[in-house]
Amino acid sequence: MDTTPRAVTRLIDEFHRLPGIGPKTAQRLTFYLLRAPKEHALSLAEALTQLKDKIVTCAICQNIAEENPCAICRDDVRDRSIICVVEEPLDVLALERTREYRGLYHVLHGAISPVDGIGPEDLRVQELLTRIRREPGITEIVLATNPNLEGEATAMYLERLIKPLGIRVTRLARGLPVGGDLEYADEVTLIRALEGRREV
Repeated sequence: MDTTPRAVTRLIDEFHRLPGIGPKTAQRLTFYLLRAPKEHALSLAEALTQLKDKIVTCAICQNIAEENPCAICRDDVRDRSIICVVEEPLDVLALERTREYRGLYHVLHGAISPVDGIGPEDLRVQELLTRIRREPGITEIVLATNPNLEGEATAMYLERLIKPLGIRVTRLARGLPVGGDLEYADEVTLIRALEGRREV
């Protein structure tokens, strides 16, 4: 007979539903919150509520934001001739951290993955195409999908749709990471590094 209180079991189950959280981690998180001061648990609950109440999807770029349109789309200093297409909002954060890219974004909210039942219709592809057709002055689309099978399939699909519109389509360079050793690189990474070689 299970003697664990129902409230504890429910929270363990909810944590376990999160990506990357196994049953043991779910239990550790639950028992940590059980021991933590009540204010800490209430603060977490409030943050979760605000996340669902205050976060919206930008109607232009499909990124998450507190206002619609988002701060990036409203920024008049950004280069409006270039749109970087990424899979997830986290990818926008990663690119913004570099402080090198000054164009706009478009977030697909996933990648094509037939194994997982995700097709182009499940992504924000139509919103991207509508945007390209409506917004004047777009000259380049940068495909910044992940360098895996799903990301490559998504990039190829988008390229076939966008190129006929007369817009330059580019892909992020791929290759060896800084500080990496050749002996540990996989074949695909080495091939991409060779293909993307440049003069020094």
